[in-house]
Amino acid sequence: MKVLLVNGSPHQHGCTDAALNEIAEILKVESVEFEYFWIGNKPLSGCIGCSNCAKTGRCVFTDSVNEFLDRAQTADGFIFGSPVHYAAASGAMTCFMDRVFFADLCGNRNTFYLKPAAAIVSARRAGTTAALDQLNKYFLHAQMPVIPSRYWNMVHGATPEQVRHDEEGLQIMRTLARNMAWFLKCKEAGINSGVSFPTRENRVSTNFIR
Repeated sequence: MKVLLVNGSPHQHGCTDAALNEIAEILKVESVEFEYFWIGNKPLSGCIGCSNCAKTGRCVFTDSVNEFLDRAQTADGFIFGSPVHYAAASGAMTCFMDRVFFADLCGNRNTFYLKPAAAIVSARRAGTTAALDQLNKYFLHAQMPVIPSRYWNMVHGATPEQVRHDEEGLQIMRTLARNMAWFLKCKEAGINSGVSFPTRENRVSTNFIR
């Protein structure tokens, strides 16, 4: 079992990373493998609607999106972390998520189907719940079980050192990690005992204007 810990901050070792590190420590204890994936701090374009991904399953831009899609194939769960910028995920993280999930959908890769996911956010003060709502929508659209914690998945602090003093926030990260590990073990046990995946219907898309 492997979880990809995605860092959507422009700072590789900033506040978001501090929260992900707390999660990683519990995954170690739970004997769940993990990998870090930093989206980087180079400019990331948003989706331009070229539909290249529908033909190839890959994004037309050569950046961290395609690298992530390749690595995600072997992951069993995902935790996506982002700083809060104007009550939303960072601009780069939004572009990253848009393109990752659109390329997977249009390319029929089925990378994320029924794999558990969670979002975490870091903020100095506010805007956290709006950012979480934004990120969780990707998971629901991709039919990913959303893993909870004991409160909304957030840490507070203007520096990594301050985050490491957010006792409640760190407990939330640890609880999230344990819940993720438990879900993965339950899913593995179900598959090993012969529980099959749900029957899937062909996608129906309707437009409001005809």
